[in-house]
Amino acid sequence: MSRAQAESVIKNIIREIAQQCCRQGQAVSETLTAFMVKAVVLDPRNLFNVDRTLTKQDVEKLIELCVNRLLDQKSPALDTIKMQVHFDMNYTSRREFVEEHQKVVQMRLLPVCREITDSRAKSRDELDDLYRRMVTYVLLRSGLGSASDVTNVQEATAALQSVFPQSELAAFMSLLRRDKEQQLNELTMIITGIRLFNKDSGKGGESVEDLPAVLNEALPAASADIERELEGTQRFAWRYTALLERRSAPDTDGELNTDLLTQALYNLRQHEAFLKIILADVITCAKQVEALQTDFISRMRVLKATVHAKTAVPTSQVFPHFTALARLWVGLQDEMLLLNMLRSVALSLRPFLSAQSQLLESIQLDQMLQGETVKSDAERAAESSEERVDPAEMKSYEWILPETTANFEQLPLQYRGVCGYTLVEKNGLLLPGS
Repeated sequence: MSRAQAESVIKNIIREIAQQCCRQGQAVSETLTAFMVKAVVLDPRNLFNVDRTLTKQDVEKLIELCVNRLLDQKSPALDTIKMQVHFDMNYTSRREFVEEHQKVVQMRLLPVCREITDSRAKSRDELDDLYRRMVTYVLLRSGLGSASDVTNVQEATAALQSVFPQSELAAFMSLLRRDKEQQLNELTMIITGIRLFNKDSGKGGESVEDLPAVLNEALPAASADIERELEGTQRFAWRYTALLERRSAPDTDGELNTDLLTQALYNLRQHEAFLKIILADVITCAKQVEALQTDFISRMRVLKATVHAKTAVPTSQVFPHFTALARLWVGLQDEMLLLNMLRSVALSLRPFLSAQSQLLESIQLDQMLQGETVKSDAERAAESSEERVDPAEMKSYEWILPETTANFEQLPLQYRGVCGYTLVEKNGLLLPGS
C-alpha cells in the first residue's frame, strides 16, 4: 500500500469514528480522533501490528475501540488525551506567539495600508482624507488608545504634523509602494515615541493605558493563581501516589480498581506538567518586563535630558530615542498579550480534570489514607538523595550527573524525568526520578 493510500485509509477511519460518536450524541474533533487512533494502535495490549497493512477485521476493531474510549465520559485517561490535544492546539512558545501576533496585526492593517500606498489623491479633500488615513494607521499600529477617540486622534495628528507635515504628501506619493510602507512604519514608531514622551511629561495621553502599572499588578497575580492551582494538583497527585503504593486500594464500595487510580494519577501529573510550563513562561515574562521597564525608564531619562538641554534639537538626535521608546513599548505590549494567553490556557485546562475529580472526593481520599504517610516529591527526593550511582563501579555506561554536567536542567530527559525503574516495576506508577 502506497503512502497516499495509507493516509486515505486513516482519514476514512477517523471520519467513521467521528460519525459514530456524533450519532451517539458526542461531537469529537478530527484532531482528538486522530490522537486516539494513534494511541489505540500503539497500545501493545490491543495487539495491532504496525508493520503490516490493517485487515478489515483490524479496521473494525480499531473503530470499535476508539469509539468506546471516546464515549467514556468517566475516563480520566480520555480527559488526559483531551487535555494534551487542547494544550497542543492552544499553547505556543514565546517566539512563535510574538511572530504569529505580528503577522495577524500586519494582515489586519493591510487594507488600511493599501488605501494609503495605492492612493492617487490630488484634490485638497482627497489629500486631507489620505492624511487622516495615515493618522488612523499610526493609531491602529501603535495600539496607543482608540482610533475613534477624538482627543486621541487629535494628539496623534499633532504628533504626525510635527514630523511629517501634510505638505510632504506629494513626495510620499511619488515613492514606490515598499518605500511608502517602510516610511509608514518608521513614522509609526516615531509618533508612538513622541506620544509616550508627552504622556510621561504630563502633556496628554490620558487614553493611553499605563501598561507598566497593569503588568506590575497582573504578573504577580497570574503567578500566584497558577502556583496555587499547581500546589493543589500536586497535593492530589501525592495522595494518589500513596494509594497506588499500597498493594490494594479499594474504595468504600470495594469497586475502585488500580487502573482507574493510575489513570487519575496520569491526569494529575499531566496537568502538573502543563502548569509548570505555563508558570515558567510567566516567570520569564516577569523578568522580560522588568528588563523592558528598566530600559524604558533609562531611555526616557536620556531623552528628557537631551530635549531640555537645548531649545532646538536636531531630529537626528531625538528620533532614535523616540523609536527606541516605541520598540520597548511594543515589547511590553507583547508581554501583556503573552500573559493573557498563558492565563487563558491555564484556566482552560480545568475542565479536563472532571473525570479524575469525580473518582474520589477529598474526604474519601483522606479516609482511605488514614495511617498512611503522604510524601511530597521533594520529600521522596530527599530520602533517596544519599543513594548515589558510583560511575566507577559501572564503567561500561556513560553517566551524566547534575553536579558535573553544564546546563543539566535543560537536557531533554527521557520520560520527562520520571523514574523508569518505578514505571516498570510498579505497573506504571509515575514518580519523579532523583
